[in-house]
Amino acid sequence: MLTPRPPRPPYPPPGGDSGQSDESLAAGVRGGPDGEVAESTALLIARHWRSVHAYAVICLASSGSVAAMVTGAAFHQVFDRLKLGEQGTALRPRLLVTVRDTALLWSGTERISGVLPALGKPSGARGMRAAKTLVPENRVLAERAYQGLSSVDRAVLWHVEVEAEPLGLAAALLGVDADTAAAALDQARDKLREGLVRAHRELAPSRDCRFYNRLLDVPLRRGAQLLPDVRRHLDACRYCRAAAEQLGHFDGRLGALLAEAVLGWGAGRYLESRPGRSRQQSARLRGAARHRGGRPRRAALRLLDRLPGTRSSRTLLTGVGLASAGLLTTLLAAGMWSDDGGADPAASTSASGGGTVPGSAHLPTAPGGTRLRNAAADLCLAVEGTPRDGAPLSLAACSANPAQQWRYEDDGQLRSTAEPRLCVDSHADAGVVVLGACTEGADARTDDVRYDLTAQGELLPRWDADLALTTAGRNAGADLVVKVRDGTPGQRWLTDAGAARRGSLSVSGTGGPAARPARAPGHDA
Repeated sequence: MLTPRPPRPPYPPPGGDSGQSDESLAAGVRGGPDGEVAESTALLIARHWRSVHAYAVICLASSGSVAAMVTGAAFHQVFDRLKLGEQGTALRPRLLVTVRDTALLWSGTERISGVLPALGKPSGARGMRAAKTLVPENRVLAERAYQGLSSVDRAVLWHVEVEAEPLGLAAALLGVDADTAAAALDQARDKLREGLVRAHRELAPSRDCRFYNRLLDVPLRRGAQLLPDVRRHLDACRYCRAAAEQLGHFDGRLGALLAEAVLGWGAGRYLESRPGRSRQQSARLRGAARHRGGRPRRAALRLLDRLPGTRSSRTLLTGVGLASAGLLTTLLAAGMWSDDGGADPAASTSASGGGTVPGSAHLPTAPGGTRLRNAAADLCLAVEGTPRDGAPLSLAACSANPAQQWRYEDDGQLRSTAEPRLCVDSHADAGVVVLGACTEGADARTDDVRYDLTAQGELLPRWDADLALTTAGRNAGADLVVKVRDGTPGQRWLTDAGAARRGSLSVSGTGGPAARPARAPGHDA
């Protein structure tokens, strides 16, 4: 037998018009004259009783007197903790969890269940006791993220997303104005997502899961397609599939995710009993789509803590001596590697300011710049909008736009000629590459904005040389991202013919054998 679905209470619920926040009323419960304690207690019970009792009915699969007893016991326990100094913010989810735990405890106590037969229903408290866990395994990350939020963040998320109450009512419960509550809601959503991504990384069962943590969230947040190697990993990894599914709930289904993560048992039926949910759901979906579609603020670009990257060594040629390896690196840096593996006169001329080698990557270190054309898409790398710290980088039709001009520095920085203080930063936005401040000298971000150029025209981030700059797709607007180096044309970058000049780095594009990343002239190999 299914758990009863309690009737929806009148809307808005009574007890919400006292003009005092939950925390203000909780302060009255903690101390003061008896009259003030009684008044504050009564107002809090009136404000939250219907919702808490509705969940007690679900937990017990019974709407009889035992549900009222469990509800009253839950209020008593929570109020006792308020008297000991606990905050009164985010009371609703705390009361609901206490109801669930009380029903579970009573059903497991023989003396109590013996006199209250309603506790023995298989679809109610008895079923809870038999369950392995009340919160599903695929909601552990969301539960951890939610519990890590501040009480204000938990409160505004619960009342708006789960209870489907108007933002103005949530503001009244918090004792703030509507604008402050709206800002708190946006911040709470961002923090919840950040916490979920962090939990995925911290609890990851393998190194691969930690690596794909970088590449999982941002495409989902932007509504883009996951990279093929990320999809292959998800096919084989249940842990990461669950993380991706939880992140997918931020697109208009956050209430269901939170209810399942916090309550677990009976979460779906509790959601159905919430007044206002049906009338507000379509509006929230539209709002969530707008929230997802906008470009992230700079604070959101720091969604993930940076993971330390270890640069892996790469063998140039098996059996080649140190002197030969040094010579080969010098030839690469001078732009003298040809398709047939020998020194190409045209490439040598290019290094001294003459002609160019078709298909070569020439990255000027002089004041001028060059466009970077993706070999697979035949589109150029461009800054979206005004060049600024955190601006996205993507593919665009090649043009004379200054936002498509780049300069490769002797130290490996790839600098925007449109805004010379900004460089390509591959470590700021969880796998999506953006513009970031260039660095000078010793800096914690030094390797984040520096790249090694291979003989094939690949740009390898120095914080992890197993990765390469590539794009999320082959169409205009595709984001610049980092992914595992695989040698495909989508990871090769070409430049304009004649762009190279004296001092530039020039390497050929297609025919050369795999080689170790080569640095610009004057940079130690």
